[in-house]
Amino acid sequence: MNRFPPAVSRAVTRVTDQALGPHQTAVIRIGFSLTWLLFLLREFPHRQELYGPDSPWGWDLADQLVGTNGAFTALLWSDGQGWFEAVYALAVLWSLLLLLGWRTRTVSVLFMVGVLTLQNRSVFMGDGGDNVLHLMSIYLVFTRCGRVWSLDARRARREAEARARGERPRDRVGPALWGVLGFLLLVATLAGRMDGDRFIPVLLWAVWAAQALWWLAGRRARTGQSRILLDVVANIVHNGALLVIMAEVCLIYATAGWYKVQGSRWQDGTAVHYPLHLEYFSPWPALSDLLSANGTLVMLATYGTVAVQVAFPFTLFNRRIKNVLLALMMTEHVVIAVVLGLPFFSLAMLAADAVFLPTSFLRRLGARAARAADRLRPRGGGAPVPGPRRPDARADGADGARDDGARAAKALPAPEGTPPPRA
Repeated sequence: MNRFPPAVSRAVTRVTDQALGPHQTAVIRIGFSLTWLLFLLREFPHRQELYGPDSPWGWDLADQLVGTNGAFTALLWSDGQGWFEAVYALAVLWSLLLLLGWRTRTVSVLFMVGVLTLQNRSVFMGDGGDNVLHLMSIYLVFTRCGRVWSLDARRARREAEARARGERPRDRVGPALWGVLGFLLLVATLAGRMDGDRFIPVLLWAVWAAQALWWLAGRRARTGQSRILLDVVANIVHNGALLVIMAEVCLIYATAGWYKVQGSRWQDGTAVHYPLHLEYFSPWPALSDLLSANGTLVMLATYGTVAVQVAFPFTLFNRRIKNVLLALMMTEHVVIAVVLGLPFFSLAMLAADAVFLPTSFLRRLGARAARAADRLRPRGGGAPVPGPRRPDARADGADGARDDGARAAKALPAPEGTPPPRA
């Protein structure tokens, strides 16, 4: 019993003192923003049929559905072609900025707005990965996902170096961005565009107010106590969101595994055989025929998928077994992307699985990426470039060499009793 209070104290200190899993949340940020960005770019020629005015799920049908369920989508604020093109372009831009980690506290909210706006406009577009992306875009708002591998981290290092030199760096982009977005949010609220479900409008206003409070605590507070308090609150929110992401991934695999157990095709070991023969899921028919021709391989893939998905949540307390099953699930998603032609579903699940990757592995991966970037960066070394000659310097090489020798002789101390050489 005497060990219990110190253990609780250490756990509370760890949760409040630091944002856990900075590398994992950075990989989640990069993975989901990259998935959404690649999807938007690939579907750019078909954007009108997916989410635009030419969609089979017309504007009137979408308006009726949103009026019923209260979902948030900015595309229903106007049915004009220009508005749709602007929203689609902004969704691409916000995905790219989140991928780079630029102003992640603000851009993560804009990324969520872009995801919800497009997906809630046409709810029947997607292959399963869109549901994961939908949820994770909301969870990312509560995380401090820009602590490493981001432009924000680089800016924080430069500001720390400037303070160490006695300088006082000032951020003008952040307040300007905060003011513009606050004005747009106020206009949308007063215009009645936020009259649906209250969760998204309340979240947007809460993040906007938190940004203002954070800036005031950093600039106007006389002591650092208020900033420390806000930092503790941010760490608690981040760690809670990280726990929710982990629970969400476990829930996805657990429910998928237990539903598979109840299916007769999964019980007799033939379930994997059937999607390999569907034309929609056969981008490489020869490869699908090759895999489905081996009955033993089909049976092992069927039973192995169920076993891994059901067992994974129970192996989180054993690091070695968890890492083995995690590697198997990631391999399975790579196979699904190639064989069944579902790359964006697999990318979304791989990004979600990254929350369980070991920190040591991610650090080594980041170090290798940094070394590779250094090799690709042009080197600044080599022979120094000579400066401009003096006006009285002679043109021929003999006189120039003589002058150089004289200057070098002047720089060297003369031995005792020896007169210095004349130039």
